[in-house]
Amino acid sequence: MRGVEPLYNPHGVEERWQTAWEAEGLYGAEPGTGHEPFVVAHPPPNVTGALHTGHALQIALADALVRWHRMRGFEVAFLTGYDHAGISTQNAVEKHLAAEGKTRQELGRERFVDLVWEWLNTYGRTIMSQFRRMGASMDYRRERFTMDDAYIRAVMRFFVHLHRKGWIYRANRIINWCPFHETALSDLELVHEEVDDALAYVRYPFADNSGGAKDGVTIATARPATILGDVAVAVHPDDERWREAVGREVVVPFVERVVPVVADERVDMEFGTGALKVTPAHDPLDFEIGRAHQLAEPSVIGPDGRMSQEAGELAGFTQEEAEERILTWIRKHGQLEQREAYRHAIALCERCKSRIEPRISLQWWCSMSELKQPALEGLWAGRVRYHPDSQHRFAIESLESAPDWNISRQIWWGHQLPVWECPDGHEMVEETEPEACATCGSAELVRSEDVLDTWFSSALWPFAILGWPAETPELRAWYPGTLNTTAREIIRLWENRMIFSGLELVGEVPFAQVIIHATVLAPDGRRMSKSLGTGLDPLELIDEHGADAVRYGLLRISSTQDVRFSYGAVEEGRKLANKLWNASRLLLQAGQGNRDEVGLRPRTVEERWILARLDGVRAAVEADLGSFDFAHVAQALYRLTFDDFCDWYLESIKPRLYESDEDARATALGALERLLKLLHPLMPHVTEEIWTNLPERESRLIVAPCPEPDTAYADA
Repeated sequence: MRGVEPLYNPHGVEERWQTAWEAEGLYGAEPGTGHEPFVVAHPPPNVTGALHTGHALQIALADALVRWHRMRGFEVAFLTGYDHAGISTQNAVEKHLAAEGKTRQELGRERFVDLVWEWLNTYGRTIMSQFRRMGASMDYRRERFTMDDAYIRAVMRFFVHLHRKGWIYRANRIINWCPFHETALSDLELVHEEVDDALAYVRYPFADNSGGAKDGVTIATARPATILGDVAVAVHPDDERWREAVGREVVVPFVERVVPVVADERVDMEFGTGALKVTPAHDPLDFEIGRAHQLAEPSVIGPDGRMSQEAGELAGFTQEEAEERILTWIRKHGQLEQREAYRHAIALCERCKSRIEPRISLQWWCSMSELKQPALEGLWAGRVRYHPDSQHRFAIESLESAPDWNISRQIWWGHQLPVWECPDGHEMVEETEPEACATCGSAELVRSEDVLDTWFSSALWPFAILGWPAETPELRAWYPGTLNTTAREIIRLWENRMIFSGLELVGEVPFAQVIIHATVLAPDGRRMSKSLGTGLDPLELIDEHGADAVRYGLLRISSTQDVRFSYGAVEEGRKLANKLWNASRLLLQAGQGNRDEVGLRPRTVEERWILARLDGVRAAVEADLGSFDFAHVAQALYRLTFDDFCDWYLESIKPRLYESDEDARATALGALERLLKLLHPLMPHVTEEIWTNLPERESRLIVAPCPEPDTAYADA
């Protein structure tokens, strides 16, 4: 073998094979070959992203299946590309600008978008080279980007299609608002953090000064600045403490606005005093109560997080400054009954960590009631199956309860809505810019500044990358695909949306199987995070142990939905590569000077036994890969290699090898060939390197046929 090193050194070997496989076109696929397709449209990483343990596990799982099916003779289309990652990319570029003392507002929209493209050309798209380092056998020739021209056309077609069906509409509703990015965010783009705060108990006196109920209603709030937007006080109808207050009016402190006391079953009687100040523009529950009681919706906090013009004399103040002024007034008027420590969770933007402001905003929405129904029917019927079963149930439940989807964002990087407006307010929704207003003929058209939620375009991934809406050979051959792999966190964000989009636009589900892979935690059980110091860099692990060891280690621990990363499992993978290497060296060196021959000429019990074991494990591996039990596959192949092949079989035939028994060597090499084929999907580099050094090699292991069932030695 090359260099005959006593220990396998993955460095150089892995890079050489990654380059060779791709250069020889062995990752490529073509439609219409007549072979049964096996199609994986791999989740597109963020264009600014870097490889993390979730990516690495996802690749290890998908590539193991891809390589196994390639060896089984399928036409494998392992497709990849990048997501433009709207707010994530904009956030990265804004940080770059901030380091130079600049803001996007100073640049203006057009120059900022140009800068994003320049920045991506310089710093983006590095993750695909990192995918290659993991040994991902993707068809990189077909790489797509969600902002390339053809993909943009698909996104515009989708929006216009839904709008014409009446499923896209515009409405004022309460949304999550990031005051730094000044955009709407979905619930799934937030993180929550416990904070120490103060709960202020404030008395709202009755407007008629008639006494009773302690001369007013006392509320508890952790956000005194929002008192300026109060339009009612709500109490539960079963709350005896406040029953006599219902129907009366109270005076809001500071602004001295007279507001009603209303009864509403949504009020939590256990929180504070059981009386809730109702601020519809700045709290989701208050918004619901306000709409139910037809209350006004003054917005006293602006898009930048400061007090708005509706805050009157406090306009332009920070919320902290406003809170101080308001509490001073309340104390002066004897209406602050107490303040107490209060620990609670607040929502933050997951990217910039700014505190989220619930805010009423005019946004574009996608109605889910009709769109989700065919997808639910497909899930109920098992046309798409999530694995494990618990995640299938979750997918159904989350789709059943899916609210209308806020699809607009107020950032600058992304797919700009195909909506135009003339000076008279006539609105047009078209795939391309119209020449004039269809209603009044005005040529002065202004396009909406909003962009689409990144997940709106991602929902088209399985078929847009195949050329949809054009009827391409790839779309005909490779849609629907075979499977998808992802994390449970984006079942609602992505997987379910791909299903209903595929059914609506192409008439078929995008894939039959969805593997929800494990979430990899730090070794101590905490979530992986750079800020917590618990993050792990897969590239550093590859540098130290090699990609095969990392792939094996991740598959080895993938048995549940939450797993602790194990350095021991990666080291086990490294030991497995070394053991396999040394066994192969033994066999190849033992026959130096003799005829190089690979064949099965078993004459002894141990030879028949190892061939029977190889076939038994082959059957188990096929079954376990079919049920996506990768951890069991890794364990079974480890035991087969270490215990059965090396420690028992090779040890038993060593005397015959040293005596130059050609039958023993040929049979051992034949057994090794079968073992390499079984191991290749998990550990492709070391197995290909050994395979190339076997006698009579005319093709690469990556495309060699997988072992066929062989029960001839079952009686051994």
